[in-house]
Amino acid sequence: MSTDFAAQRATMVESQVRVADVTDYAIQDAMRLVARETLLAPERAYLAYADVELEYAPGRWLLKPRDVAKLLQAVRPRPGERALAIAAPYAAAVMAAMGLQVSRLDDADLTQLGAAPTDVPGAGYDVVVCEGAVTHVPPGWCEVLALGGRLGVVVRTGPVGHAELYLRSDHDIGRRDLFDCAAPIMAGFEPQAAFTF
Repeated sequence: MSTDFAAQRATMVESQVRVADVTDYAIQDAMRLVARETLLAPERAYLAYADVELEYAPGRWLLKPRDVAKLLQAVRPRPGERALAIAAPYAAAVMAAMGLQVSRLDDADLTQLGAAPTDVPGAGYDVVVCEGAVTHVPPGWCEVLALGGRLGVVVRTGPVGHAELYLRSDHDIGRRDLFDCAAPIMAGFEPQAAFTF
């Protein structure tokens, strides 16, 4: 018996996304279309629409559907905008389905990524999204934002992290907390042990 992934996608949107106050219909519609199961190994595809974080590669995770939907709603992706998805294959696919021009960075040393705008091909992104948690946001991740650009990322230094929104203005980068999120910390972003006596 084959799995009805289309039905699971519809159920995911109704039971995990809409009830989490994700009211952006474009995000909901795109999440009904994107085959999340294709991002996982075939033997794990049955987990694609569960309310859990899923490891799709060593040290790389897909956010829970609820959390990626809330993060995307916060960064307000719009058709025609340029987006950068950092270790975020599902968010990339959803934004592409919404009509954004999406670049993906998955295999680079993400701790060094964006140390300067020239480190990222075609800097000047309207939207940057990362699906894995980080202990700190590398400064260059904000530097690749265009004026008015938005970065959505989970910052975690303890048992629970916080999804954060960064917004580039004329003179500064603003930041605000969005929601609690316990996404796993990506490989390369683990807390560094401090020296003690």
